[in-house]
Amino acid sequence: MGTLKNIALALICCQSSMIHAQLKFDDYFETKTLRFDFYLAGNAQRQDAYMDCFREEPHWGGPLTHLTDSPDYGEYRYDVFDEASGNLVYSRGFCSLFQEWRTTEEAQITNRSYSQVIVMPYPRKNIRLEILARNYVTGKFEPLFNTTLDPKSIYINREKRPEYPVTKILNSGKPAQKVDLVFVAEGYTEGEMGKFRKDAARFTDFLFQTRPYSDRKNDFNIWAVECPSEESGVDIPGQKIWKNTALKSHFWTFGIDRYLTAPDLAVIRDKVWNVPCDAVFVIVNSEKYGGGGIFNYYGLGTADHELSNVVFVHELGHSFAGLADEYFSSEVAYNDFYNLKTEPWEPNITTLVNFETKWKDMLPAGTPIPTPPAEINEGRTGVYEGGGYVTHGVYRPMINCRMRSNSAVFCPVCQRAINRMIDGSIDQ
Repeated sequence: MGTLKNIALALICCQSSMIHAQLKFDDYFETKTLRFDFYLAGNAQRQDAYMDCFREEPHWGGPLTHLTDSPDYGEYRYDVFDEASGNLVYSRGFCSLFQEWRTTEEAQITNRSYSQVIVMPYPRKNIRLEILARNYVTGKFEPLFNTTLDPKSIYINREKRPEYPVTKILNSGKPAQKVDLVFVAEGYTEGEMGKFRKDAARFTDFLFQTRPYSDRKNDFNIWAVECPSEESGVDIPGQKIWKNTALKSHFWTFGIDRYLTAPDLAVIRDKVWNVPCDAVFVIVNSEKYGGGGIFNYYGLGTADHELSNVVFVHELGHSFAGLADEYFSSEVAYNDFYNLKTEPWEPNITTLVNFETKWKDMLPAGTPIPTPPAEINEGRTGVYEGGGYVTHGVYRPMINCRMRSNSAVFCPVCQRAINRMIDGSIDQ
């Protein structure tokens, strides 16, 4: 009986592999985008997802391969199934500002909602969409929301959004074969768009002076969307400064003066609806230090602080590559952000619960785990305690890295993670 069970299991695995291998983009999708707008709402104890609408957008910027084999990143994931066959045809992970808010003290005493947007190639056939959330206790994904959709439905919003001037800063090839990084203007008036273009070009130049991006320039297209604001600058509530801007961004998110966010993701996505888009970075017209980055959500940074360039690549590390913060002594608003009894999904931190899945293969022979932070190990990959906002229980790969310090470069572990994300975002 045991042999028969093993044979049956092998057949199932073989069939699953065949379905995956036979998945062809043109069988299930068109080269435009289906966008799903919804809300995540709740408090520290519970969360729900509430549907807003589906939208059709004209371009698909993602790959035509790598449709279901993305890394197991994110606090959330969405799976798209062909309704007739039940085949999984698209899947991606993501994070949300709402999920971060749930770890704050405010979430213990009140309810809130945040807008959320996910995108997928436009389906040719009826689909079932399932959104899953990662359980804090187990680290496993659990169902949060599901719905079905006929792609010919009259209720899919097909109206055009306002169109803004778009500058191609770097054009390396077809969107499916490149990472399409889109800069969006925030806090720039109509008369300041020349400055925005220069700022976006400066960020681009700095990105490709930074490893591993410097080795991957030909794998990127860079766009700049010139959406003007009524007023120049950004909201700084702690200084009682309020500006009427296109994306409604502000500092002092969750009470942290340097944390810069834009709480309405749908507003941002409305600005880039007609541009191929794999990653969004908002350039904010301000001299203040700060920024923010959330995986498969967006990154933000200011234009004119002396550290703006390095903040940009740090926040892009979060929003594009899914890298975690490696610092542990700076002020944050989060409480128990990581469960020390589970392995975090981010590739550059570990709780040692399942270190085999992280950078163990990159350790020099004989490296102790954990690794004592002696000076001799300053430039050596190891397992150093401190990271993910806490001093104990979370470990990072290097004494110093761009995900910890403004004065450091990306460590080998982060560089590998970035390269893997680039590889998974393009057709080769």
